[in-house]
Amino acid sequence: MKSLNKKTMKFKITLSFTTAVILLFSFLFSNNLSAQIARPIKAKQGMVVSACSLASEVGINILKKGGNAVDASVAVGFALAVTYPYAGNLGGGGFMVIHLNDGKNTSIDYREKAPSTAHKDMYLDKDGNYLSELSQSGITSVGVPGSVAGLIFALDKYGTMKLEEVISPAIDLAINGFILDESDVRSFNYYKDEFEKYSSSKKIFLKDKERFEEGDLFVQKDLAFTLEQIRTNGKDGFYKGKVADLFITQVEELNGYITHEDLEKYAPIEREPILGMYRDHKIVSMGPPSSGGIALVELLNILENFSFEKQDWNSSSYINKLVETMKYVYADRTYHLGDEDFYLVPKEKLTSKEYAKSIFEKLTDYAIPSEKITTQIPVETNESTETTHYSVYDKYGNAVSVTTTINSGFGSKIVVDGAGFLLNNEMDDFSSKPGEPNQFGLLGGKANSIEAGKRMLSAMTPTIVLKDDKPFVIVGSPGGSTIITVVLQVIINVIDFGMNIQEAVNAPRIHHQWMPDIIYLEEFAVNKDVYENLEKMGYSFGDRNKTFRVLGSAQSIMIDGENIYGAPDPRRSGSAIGY
Repeated sequence: MKSLNKKTMKFKITLSFTTAVILLFSFLFSNNLSAQIARPIKAKQGMVVSACSLASEVGINILKKGGNAVDASVAVGFALAVTYPYAGNLGGGGFMVIHLNDGKNTSIDYREKAPSTAHKDMYLDKDGNYLSELSQSGITSVGVPGSVAGLIFALDKYGTMKLEEVISPAIDLAINGFILDESDVRSFNYYKDEFEKYSSSKKIFLKDKERFEEGDLFVQKDLAFTLEQIRTNGKDGFYKGKVADLFITQVEELNGYITHEDLEKYAPIEREPILGMYRDHKIVSMGPPSSGGIALVELLNILENFSFEKQDWNSSSYINKLVETMKYVYADRTYHLGDEDFYLVPKEKLTSKEYAKSIFEKLTDYAIPSEKITTQIPVETNESTETTHYSVYDKYGNAVSVTTTINSGFGSKIVVDGAGFLLNNEMDDFSSKPGEPNQFGLLGGKANSIEAGKRMLSAMTPTIVLKDDKPFVIVGSPGGSTIITVVLQVIINVIDFGMNIQEAVNAPRIHHQWMPDIIYLEEFAVNKDVYENLEKMGYSFGDRNKTFRVLGSAQSIMIDGENIYGAPDPRRSGSAIGY
């Protein structure tokens, strides 16, 4: 082999060095771009976005078989009860907002209810002091669950497939098990001490080992039994018969309130959704007992009076407008919202453009103290990462937005012995005593006081945005009191700032809920200059290391022409699968 002359060698060395530099800069530049440009998952036929990849796969397989968005949503709901016990559930409740391809908008309320023996003073001692531990934990915190009845109602009325077809994947996952990932293991082990309080919970979430490890196979035979009873007997497989007997035995042993009659009488309710308009887009969201739809439309109605430019995003001026608007809306939530079957909710007033204009005219370019809006005293708040949201869109043009919950992570931490499902701790979402905050720091009044058979108020905000009367954005989120503001910001990011759906979901968020009078910021939400400007305007900030470090998890979909875009939220586990 001939040796290279010096000139050729010098050229090759120079070329190699230049190539290396180009490759290095290309690598760095491309990584920098990828950090800035968020690209959603693209599909043509259908899309499912949920907090769990296994559940999303179940849903997309239903769509591929020809099922519609409701079929897939029901399948995802049952699958999440197996694969995402942190918030997916049979023993909780939720809300489903539906847009059908014939133009119909509707919603299904399967929120939990207070037992028949419940009363407004049930969590007060003889001196009238609020005993928060009774409403927030243990069997006394459990409301009558609605998830199973709600999912079956939706399937029967708006689905196209049989219950056996949509529930079988969940049964298979429970019988055969699934491999635990890092987030599963972290959440299971975090609540270890809570599970140890109940022998039935220890069997499932502790078993014969101290801690779960990533890669463990998680099998739930008792839960499979319950799902099989539902597959065979429908709603009665849960609210009557063997499963109901196991449920009530557990309640009676622990001195709870729910009875066989409470289970048998539970029924979901189909309700007219809350409708609004924002910059020529129709908002379709959930009505009472959810506060989400009314609060979202009220927020958008007020903010529509402003004009935002792209460079305004998360400036001190923009945040000032958001926060002052949020204060008034959350104050209205406290005093006016509850279960409208028990309380006359002024829906028309709260969602009217005229009322929004009257609030807009009160807004200032500095912080108005929250106590000047009403006379309540600020309280401390702690956020719990409960609830889960999923969005579905099918090839027929149907859209479904679902938010479901057992309240806190793993609800009451009580598993029904022999039935394998977790019970909620939703009674805390009532106003147990006017002026006392619940676990999310939300205050409440008479509208949300405890009454037998009443549904507790919720912040869940499953929403569908229509453009030219066709689905445009499907969105919702977990996050307790922050849900409403999370959904708001995703919608505004898309409509006002032109972000794609993944950018809109990823963008840092802020939150204010009137009381306490504090702005909560995600990390990197604002820069130093904006922070200092807001302080000069009179704003205070929450400790981001303790509360609201992460605001929500908005599993979302955008439909743009022939393309469907799915956006899982990177803040928590999430999975978008399309085809």
